[in-house]
This record gives sequence, structure tokens and C-alpha cells, in this order.
Amino acid sequence: MPAPADRNPDQQSRATAAHGHARAARRQLLNAQADQLCRDIVGESPQRRSLADLSYRLADLVPGLTPNRAEMERERGRRQAAKEGFEIDQGIAYSALLRSGAGGDLLRSQRLPTDEARSRLPEFQRTGVVEMPVVSVRRTDGVAEITVANQRYLNAEDEPLGEQLEVAVDLALLDPGVRVGVMRGAVMEHPRYAGRRVFNSGINLTLLCAGQIPFLGFVMQREMGYLSKIQRGLWDPRQEVDPTARGGKPWVAVVDGFAIGGGMQLMLTFDYVIGLDTAYFTLPAAREGIVPGAANLRLGRLLGPRLARQVLLGGRRIAARDPVAALLCDVVLDEDGVDDAVDDAVHAMDNPAVVANRHMLTAFEETEDQFRGYLAEFAEVQVQRLYSRDVLHRLEQQWMQRQR
Repeated sequence: MPAPADRNPDQQSRATAAHGHARAARRQLLNAQADQLCRDIVGESPQRRSLADLSYRLADLVPGLTPNRAEMERERGRRQAAKEGFEIDQGIAYSALLRSGAGGDLLRSQRLPTDEARSRLPEFQRTGVVEMPVVSVRRTDGVAEITVANQRYLNAEDEPLGEQLEVAVDLALLDPGVRVGVMRGAVMEHPRYAGRRVFNSGINLTLLCAGQIPFLGFVMQREMGYLSKIQRGLWDPRQEVDPTARGGKPWVAVVDGFAIGGGMQLMLTFDYVIGLDTAYFTLPAAREGIVPGAANLRLGRLLGPRLARQVLLGGRRIAARDPVAALLCDVVLDEDGVDDAVDDAVHAMDNPAVVANRHMLTAFEETEDQFRGYLAEFAEVQVQRLYSRDVLHRLEQQWMQRQR
């Protein structure tokens, strides 16, 4: 059959029917064998493998259950609207794997340090600095300051940025010389924001339209990787991490400019948030047609159910000067007071009792099983949204506008 973009209506109808029959069979198999399959791909000896690599292991174990590496390489060269939709099969599989009895092992395996972080750790401990293309981390007096500088896209998130952020977070957590982590956006060079800092402008819609935002490599890896590590720390089955930091370390966010979409999601994982009085926060996912990560799980705890629905379903934008911003930020101030506010926050967070209490808060405010159950549902709902007609139509319109 021709590639999706070259099919006539009859061919597309037959392809859709074939996918539907195949997915019903995959669900039936997963319902019966997800637990054992999850154990087989994760293995008994904990080792950090990406979600994409685990999916390829699953494809080798049961050919046809998930797309293999060659199929996904072909998909990666297509715009989102022109893809076959093999990622839907990955979402179906991960939904079942996370729900299985071994789903907790899968979830925890993604909080193991990355190989790149382990290889860079000696350099970081020796020099206190690691520079990557769009993320840097610098240790000073027990504080690891992570700076995000995706200049081309105003700190919008994509797969390379997510990978570099995970390395930076790993380094902060692995190094016993770090007691507190701080994250802030760099000063931008973009003409519209030149000389101003920007925190995070969410998922890179330009790259999503171009088909360059992988579902497993970015969407799921982000939730199960660096966001979970900020919130819960590293998984330490071999007791290799500093025992005082097994539940994680305190984290401070400095929000300049805006926290849009994924940026606002990111805020929800921090222990202390400093907002500039000119900043704003918004979750436009409903307008974009997708699900805003784990914000549906977390935002209601901070804002309450009614206001959370206004943000999640209605796209309400909250300005830092709005009184309700006090539910999102610990302090709101002008730019002149930021450095002192960061020092005060670090001083307050740099306390062994804070480490213990944040661990207890995280462990029972949002249990691992609650998070796993949410992700199991999210995996299939989100991937279906990424290939739904309304989202693809919107992305295709954006692509055509950029070609003019």
C-alpha cells in the first residue's frame, strides 16, 4: 500500500480498518501477557534503558506487537499528519505495561541515572560545570544551577532539550556536593525578547507539526524521566546514591517571562517557585487539542478543583500579579529582588529536615501507584489525541502557513 500521504480514500479506509483489527488483537494479547512482557523487557538487573529502546525490545520479543526500529525510522521522516500512526501501538503497549503487576519496576527504571550523566559526573565533580548545547549546569556552594538556553525556540521543549535536562538533573542528584537545585531560563537573543529571560514556552509545536516530537522519546520520557527525578529523586536499587538524598533533593524554580504548557507543568514539580511580577502561567493544551502532561493529576492540589478546571479546560491565563498566583508561586517580585530571593530560598531549602519532609510529602501526596495509574491512562489518551483529526488538521494548517 502507498505511504499514508499518497493513499486514495479507499486505500486509507482499508488501512484504518486493518489497524483497528490489529490493535484489537494487540490489546487482547497485552491483557493476557503484559505482566510477563514487562518483566522480560525491564529485566531483573536494573539498567537504564530509554522507553524507545524498551519498546524495540518488546518488538523483538513479539514481532508486530509494537513497531520495530526500522518502521519508526521511516515514520520519523514524515510530518505528523503524514505518519502511519505506529506510535499509537506504542501508547497501547505502554498503557498495558504500566497497569501490569510489573509496571512499578518499569516506572522506577526510568529514574535510574542516564549513561551520559554517569560519564559526565567525574568532570562535574572536578570542575563544577557541564555545558551542553542548550542546557548547562553549574555547582556553586552546594547549589546546582541549571540554565536552559534553547535560543532558537524561546526555550520550547523538544527531544534534545529533554535529554539534556535529564542529564543536568541527574548530575545534580548524583553529586553529593549538591544540596539544592535551581532552574532558570537564560537571557534570550530572539529579537522580541532580546535581553530578557524566559522560563519555558512548552512543547515545540513547530517540531510537532514536522513530526519531530516522538511520543516515547519526548512525551512519555519527559514524565517518567527528568520530571519524576525532580519530584522523587533517583531510583537507587544498589544503594549507590548518597543516602541522605535517596528521596531527592529540594528544587527551586525561577520563572521569568512565562511558563506556558510544559513550563507550567514543570513548575508543579518544584518545592519553591519564585515568579517575576511580569510573568504569566498558562496551560493551552485543550486549545491545542492535547493533554497537558500530569497537570490534570497535580494542578487541583494547588488551585482547587474549580480554578484548576478553568486553567485546564478553559485555558485561563494567570498573571503573576493575580492574587491566585500565590497558589502557584511562593514569592512574586520584581527583577531587582530575584538574586536575594534565590539566596533566601536556597538557604531555607538547604536543610536535612526539608529533604526528609519533601520526601514524605511526595510519597503520600501523590503515591507512586497514583502516578503510575495516571500515566497508564495518559499513554493511550495522549497518543490518540496526537493522531486525532482535529489536532492533525490544526498542525497541517500551521505547516501550510509556514510554507507560504
